[in-house]
Amino acid sequence: MRSSKYGASNRKLHDFAIKSKNKRYECPKCAKLKVIRKGNSIWKCKSCGGVFAGAAYSLTTKTGEVAKRLVGEYSKAA
Repeated sequence: MRSSKYGASNRKLHDFAIKSKNKRYECPKCAKLKVIRKGNSIWKCKSCGGVFAGAAYSLTTKTGEVAKRLVGEYSKAA
């Protein structure tokens, strides 16, 4: 396996990115652990066939999760 050079912190960041890229995620549509990465920021569910745009190495970002939560709170208030 190829690895990052020049320091432990770079190697840790590289390993984290590769592990999160290859991990299976839960589908927002069918709630199954079948979402895999198809390309840069493109994710596809093997079960329902849904295609999603996300982060480069993970299905969601922290900013996206906060935005989703805020939209949900605002929709409840209205």
